[in-house]
Amino acid sequence: MSVDGTTLAAAPRASRAEARDDSAATHGQGGLGRLALRILVGLVVLAILAQSFYVVQARPEDLVTGVHGMVDLLSRAMPPAWSECGDILWPTLETVDLAIFGTVFGVLMALPLAVLAASNVTPARPLYFLARGIIALTRAVPDLVWALLFVTAVGLGPFPGALALSVHSIGMLGRLFSEVIEDMDFGPVEALNLTGASRLQVFTHAVVPGVLPSLLGIGLYRFDENLRSSLVLGFVGAGGIGFRLLTAMNLFQYRTVSLLLVATFILVMAAERGSALLRRQVA
Repeated sequence: MSVDGTTLAAAPRASRAEARDDSAATHGQGGLGRLALRILVGLVVLAILAQSFYVVQARPEDLVTGVHGMVDLLSRAMPPAWSECGDILWPTLETVDLAIFGTVFGVLMALPLAVLAASNVTPARPLYFLARGIIALTRAVPDLVWALLFVTAVGLGPFPGALALSVHSIGMLGRLFSEVIEDMDFGPVEALNLTGASRLQVFTHAVVPGVLPSLLGIGLYRFDENLRSSLVLGFVGAGGIGFRLLTAMNLFQYRTVSLLLVATFILVMAAERGSALLRRQVA
């Protein structure tokens, strides 16, 4: 049986055409699968949003009808009681010192825990799990709950608030510090190990220089968070601007409330700018 040249040439072209058809069909099926997946994800997101609106009992119309009450409250708060500026200086200082105390002692207590909780430098696995457990516990309990516990233990005042910020900072800083240590460049550590350096020498000469800028930046961010948290802790008797704010609200002294809010805004903005400036210096 003879086969001419045309038939031989047509066979490869037919095979390539069939391969292209199979590829197009496969691509089309893959495209339909991705489209179906996107539609499914979109429906899930919409379902989550719908249930959140239902659970929180969102009623936008109530917000619209209640605007006049908000306007009335703001009109009573204006102008701020500027004559009381001298009276809020001490609460403002307490608020700043709460954040400083909570950040500094949080860093001092979180750093050794972070070393134990970092898988690449921890000296023993039991210590690793113990440190991770302590970090998780202090982070899981809100700082407001810690403040309530310490108020019960030592009474009202700024000290229980400072303790609450310190303990809660252990969890947040400990986790971030440990992640920074785990992601550090391990080359200097291996080089010192080859020279026979002790564990303490490796930590002070390789680990600390490698992670110090990141740790300082995280600590400054935590100071910002502690400054805001100290305002809320005053609502449970932990001193500072928050305690004065709660007292003024209970006594319907709305002009004093507006003055305290202005002082809070200035304090937060100053802390943000100062932290940003320091972060640029250590970066």
